[in-house]
Amino acid sequence: MPYLFYKDNREFINALQSNNDLVIIEQEVDWDLEMGAIVRRVCERKSASPYFKKIRDYPGFEAFGAPLATYKRLAIAMGMNPDASIPEISDEYVKRTTGEPIKPIVVEKKKAPCKENIWLGKEADLFKLPGPMVHDGDGGRYLATWHFVVSKDPDTGFVNWGMYRQMVFDEKTMVGPVLPFSDMGKMFYGKYVPKNKPMPFATVIGCDPLSGVAACAPAPIPEDEFTGMLMGAPVELVKCETNDLYVPAHAEIIIEGEVLPDIRIEEAPFGEYTGYRTSPREPRTVYRIKAITFRNNPIVTVSNMGVPTDEGQLLRSFSLGLEMRKLLDSQGIPITGVFMWPESTHHLVVVGVRPAYSGIASQIANLVFGSKLSPWFTMVVVVDHETDIYNKDEVIHALCTKCHPIRGIRKYEQAPGTPLYPFADPEDRKWSRGSQVLFDCLFPLDWPKAMVPIKVSFNNVYPKEIQEKVLKNWKSYGFQD
Repeated sequence: MPYLFYKDNREFINALQSNNDLVIIEQEVDWDLEMGAIVRRVCERKSASPYFKKIRDYPGFEAFGAPLATYKRLAIAMGMNPDASIPEISDEYVKRTTGEPIKPIVVEKKKAPCKENIWLGKEADLFKLPGPMVHDGDGGRYLATWHFVVSKDPDTGFVNWGMYRQMVFDEKTMVGPVLPFSDMGKMFYGKYVPKNKPMPFATVIGCDPLSGVAACAPAPIPEDEFTGMLMGAPVELVKCETNDLYVPAHAEIIIEGEVLPDIRIEEAPFGEYTGYRTSPREPRTVYRIKAITFRNNPIVTVSNMGVPTDEGQLLRSFSLGLEMRKLLDSQGIPITGVFMWPESTHHLVVVGVRPAYSGIASQIANLVFGSKLSPWFTMVVVVDHETDIYNKDEVIHALCTKCHPIRGIRKYEQAPGTPLYPFADPEDRKWSRGSQVLFDCLFPLDWPKAMVPIKVSFNNVYPKEIQEKVLKNWKSYGFQD
């Protein structure tokens, strides 16, 4: 049975408006920095999503900013109560994504809104689309900031949807980084480049919200099937015009073409998910355009990477953390939860566990640092089951009082990393080298029970009847919170 979901971006926009989480901006805004500045401030203030009705130089185009930059919007996207807590959203996500994959269905072109307009050949011109200048100092206009790129393994047929940024270079060319350890990178560098063959691609801009969530997730199955699991129903796809890839039929804009194996063009700098501009301008992967299809009055989606939180940090933190939870559960580790703080730019993950045996924190670190998720984070904090992993105050308290400054910290050197770490030196960035660390915040099991410190808190050092009495009378005491 399908869950409540939105088949396209437009239904989702209407849902945000119904929940007072949308600001419709009727006055004309400039694609050159103004639109980006508005979206950045929205992210930093956790304001409602901006919906731009008029873009300078681009009549007929609209834009939608910060589509999934808050947990409230994620809850709405999943058809849940907008006030759902992070644990509630997490449990629902895990429930939906641990069942059987739901394969997509293919619809006819005449039933696919993304085919309402088709530009081929000379008509397919990237400068006809309102790619924003997102940050001052960026290397160019980034049309693709909240999108995904579709690619397919030529041998197995495995399809990947992944978010890989794309800067407009000229009317027929985009360029951006494709990291070798990413799913698309493995296909491109492992299968196409050795044969000097171009790789077909399709960039999807303005997809339905759950397809966007799936594209951010480190899913073990094709993301079109993963989207079906999140929806509880098949996602509708349609065949591209110039290759055999399939894309969401209800997306706003589709850009088709080939990734070239033998050409590099300089790209960047760009404001990154880490909150810094770290990428040097250097030669990167080239996308050559063959076709553009789009809906009538298309809506460009705009994310703005920077100081947390925006979509990139929130959704990658959310999905990475929950994939780690599945991994640890599958190994029988008695965890009580996993949460990756988006404010850490998904570099910090907190794992709650019942300390059933000695060395359990190291076992957890070894499992997660050894997984395919590893390059995206650098710090694991393991706390006990009495610590609320979603509460910053409790996590900081555990880190500063239960982690021994020497024995509780374990370093992992020569680990895989990304070139985007602000703390990495130039050589580490060049070779995507990283380092990782475990903070073990568990008291040793061999301590005598009388020597284990007792946490002094409302929930821990008062009898249950006293707690209940205080909570019952809280407002009568005069407190309003």
